[in-house]
Amino acid sequence: MKTAATKPSKTKAPQTLDEQLCFALYSTGLALNKVYRKLLGPLGLTYPQYLAMLVLWERDGITVSEIGERLFLDSATLTPLLKRMQTAGLITRTRALDDERQVIIALTQEGRALKAKARTVPADLVCAAECSIDEMVSLKHQLESLRGSLAKNA
Repeated sequence: MKTAATKPSKTKAPQTLDEQLCFALYSTGLALNKVYRKLLGPLGLTYPQYLAMLVLWERDGITVSEIGERLFLDSATLTPLLKRMQTAGLITRTRALDDERQVIIALTQEGRALKAKARTVPADLVCAAECSIDEMVSLKHQLESLRGSLAKNA
């Protein structure tokens, strides 16, 4: 439980655009997407497709809802993305035999092979960010903590 001593005063809350946490996160996200666009372009992937591929490279043959849980996306957002990935030959989409409402997403041979081509992307991002691995890990943990707090209070 937060006390008055740890809770920021409303009169001292950020007022200008440049003082807003939301704007810092938003503009950083835009810059991050530009870097990823450059890194992923040669692989033929968009950033959301790359995230879906990361999930599938960890665990192949999972449902759309499982991918959505990992990426914090709903199936209405994922379905068009996955259809484009299927058209590109990276995945297959099949109905589950025991429950036809579920769609199983599996990597194709081409989708599995793409993992080797994408192996340098994380290191290339660290170089683009111009910070150490330790700094990146620390920032990631801080953002995960912030995400958890915001999710609890949403």
